[in-house]
Amino acid sequence: MIYDYDIVFIGGGLNYAGAITASKAGLRTALVEKKMEHLGGTCLHNGCIPSKMYLNAAETVRISRDVYFAGALHLDMSRLDGEKNSMLTAATAAITKQCKDVELIHGEGVLIAPHTVRTEKRTLTAKKVVIGTGSRPFVPEGIVYDGADIISSDDVLNLKVLPEKITVYGSGAIGLEMASFFAASGVQTELIWRHDTLLKKAHPMISKHLEKQFEELGVTLLSEHAIKTAKSTKRGVHIIFENGQEHYVPKLLVATGRHSNTDAVQTSEIRMGKHGIETDTHFETTLADHYAVGDCNGKIQLAHAARAEVLYVVRRILGKNPDTILLDNIVKFIHTLPCSYAYVGRIRSQLAEENIVYHESSVPLNGLPYAHIHDAGHGMMAVYSDEENFIVGAEIFAPQAEELIAVVAMALAGEMDAALAKRTILAHPTFSESLEKCFLRL
Repeated sequence: MIYDYDIVFIGGGLNYAGAITASKAGLRTALVEKKMEHLGGTCLHNGCIPSKMYLNAAETVRISRDVYFAGALHLDMSRLDGEKNSMLTAATAAITKQCKDVELIHGEGVLIAPHTVRTEKRTLTAKKVVIGTGSRPFVPEGIVYDGADIISSDDVLNLKVLPEKITVYGSGAIGLEMASFFAASGVQTELIWRHDTLLKKAHPMISKHLEKQFEELGVTLLSEHAIKTAKSTKRGVHIIFENGQEHYVPKLLVATGRHSNTDAVQTSEIRMGKHGIETDTHFETTLADHYAVGDCNGKIQLAHAARAEVLYVVRRILGKNPDTILLDNIVKFIHTLPCSYAYVGRIRSQLAEENIVYHESSVPLNGLPYAHIHDAGHGMMAVYSDEENFIVGAEIFAPQAEELIAVVAMALAGEMDAALAKRTILAHPTFSESLEKCFLRL
């Protein structure tokens, strides 16, 4: 059969990285995206890029409250929003320029049959199809979303004015990051979540210290409060918890996770799993030559994971036999203020759950002058090794933890044991030297 294209990508999030690679290799490549101004996906436009910009601004406000500063600093949301939009416009233009050899097709792509993608205006055929349709905010049943008083993560990064008070529902990455942003910016912030602790799978001391950090930021914590219903009224957002208690708040951010977008698949030959499109370890669906990458396959909802997956798929199609991606070895992190949480590999809760014999080396940051300078007294690091003392994972709670964890990620990629890690000499004064101490204590 003669196909229109060698490869068609459905969705213009991190799929664009695969499309560029495929086109440079000489494949006839098309990318279908319903919102070309959204090229680059959720992370770039209303996710991890603008959220980190906002958190960086909020951290400046937080630091300005230290006793050795005089005067008051306030965050101008309209200016921040304008700067964000300028940055995103430039980034989208840069991505579009990189796609010069990719046919960009504006429309909503739907896979209606094997090798066949339909848009509103035309039908395309391709030898290979890569689905990367991302995810959308999940709003639990009973919560009446209106985009004004009850908002989602798609709305929160488009606010032009800071609210006087906000309630965040959800203790995942979005909920914790946004609670940090608002509290550090001076907004009265309330955090509601279903469970008894934050970061249930993290090291117990990290969970405990994170709660203390939120309390010091001024966040009101309401654990074990599951919302049954919530709707906007003249008095405010009326919340009824599952235990029957009532609660009124002026604005509610629903941050209860994201669901995979799978509507683009309209053929029964591709099976759906519990969390998204079902794929094997090569990200190939139950239909040969059809792949699903990123949030839509429900494996790991992270931009860098999506990029790694799509590049792996394209390299495999090109016959380059790339190494299989080890999902455990992908860095995960949550950016809170002032300390962030990051982990990679197998961590304490997972090792215990799998009954794996392990060694733990942990170092608290409290008392270190560098930690005092950066308000990191609640910070700590823990590195884990197996029975033969090969490094298998780590957890870090510290400023810029997402950067620090790279040291351990490289150790995992290089299959480093503790003896080799102990030869690493890291700079002083830095937070990384506490990682050096962890290695030395293994």
